Amino acid sequence: MNVGDRVRLLTGTEEGIVTRLLDSELVEVAIDNDFTIPVLRREVVVVAQEEGNNFDRAAPDFRVGQVPGKNANASKKDRSQRPTTPAAAKPAQPSLQEALAAVASSGAGVAKVGGGTAAGSSKQAAAAKGLFLALVHQSPELLAVTLINNTEADVLYTYGEETSARPYRALAADKLGPKASTKPLSFLHMKDFENWPAAVFQLLPHRHNGESAYELLTKRQAFKASTFYSSSRPAPVIGKDAYLFQLDEKAAAAIAPEQLAQAAPVAAPAPAKPAGVDAAALKAQLTGDAPAKPAAVIAATTPTPAAPVVAPSHEFDLHLEALRPDNKEELSNTAILRIQLDAFEDALSRALATNMHEIVFIHGMGNGVLRKEIHRQLSRNKDIKFFEDARKEKFGFGATLVRLK
Repeated sequence: MNVGDRVRLLTGTEEGIVTRLLDSELVEVAIDNDFTIPVLRREVVVVAQEEGNNFDRAAPDFRVGQVPGKNANASKKDRSQRPTTPAAAKPAQPSLQEALAAVASSGAGVAKVGGGTAAGSSKQAAAAKGLFLALVHQSPELLAVTLINNTEADVLYTYGEETSARPYRALAADKLGPKASTKPLSFLHMKDFENWPAAVFQLLPHRHNGESAYELLTKRQAFKASTFYSSSRPAPVIGKDAYLFQLDEKAAAAIAPEQLAQAAPVAAPAPAKPAGVDAAALKAQLTGDAPAKPAAVIAATTPTPAAPVVAPSHEFDLHLEALRPDNKEELSNTAILRIQLDAFEDALSRALATNMHEIVFIHGMGNGVLRKEIHRQLSRNKDIKFFEDARKEKFGFGATLVRLK
């Protein structure tokens, strides 16, 4: 099996093209050239030309030199078996008599090709008002991230991205006028769909000479394959098809001027005194008006003792069900990975602080993303003696044993 081979999933009817060989057991398959998924090699089979002879269906027609399973340069976009759509018949040009009849019947307007009038043409539904995140195709595989303002107010905005490796990265900030869109804020590639960052926007509506201030809106938009492709529709303002997500389902609340005036002013902090010294008592002792005694020194505030560090369990389970047993919220893959990595980092730091000799992290198999990230962090930690896969007879390949210095 090589890159470019057309394959079928054994567990379903989907077919796709092998786009990458991830490792000896895992390949990446592009389904209908729209999105890619990692699949075990034993779960897919190469589709051969001879399939059409035994089954009443057309097999893919590989071009010259493209042999499934042998040619690594086979086309990733084989359209040879796709039916061609016949060109739509061109509407007939109306005759002069038909044009005059159209004008006479409507009283006004210009006759259109096909016998209709401009005034009688069907109108498109009005675009929804609001602020939208639009992902617009720059090419079949490349999408541009754009902010659309389909309101009558200016919008001050910031844009950033959130990933499992980096909680937040600020990328852009500006003011966007009404009925306008930004230039591309970033670009996303379809083949990296599973690793797309979540888009984080902060939005503040503003009206020049307006009578109200508005609350700040913060929106985090993650992407899921189950809902992403159904979001495609014509985008307002730019007039193009895009994957559209509304950012202001709940409009920003207006703040009246009297509410701003009611806000209590923050008191200016008093000048700081020398730490631990009562100036009046010290002056009295120096002038002889008071006996010299420790009363001149204010007792220092006893700091609250920090809570003792609790050692984690020797076998620390990182599955979401173990970390959040009562969780009922539907979380994205990115959010789940962030929760698991936070728990891993906390458990590792507590294990080091309590002088544990070793700890086992149970991360499961899955697609291997969590395991790779854990191993990457462990390899950079100087307090780790070594790490390896835990006992396979007990955990399989779903756990990592860590020995601490």
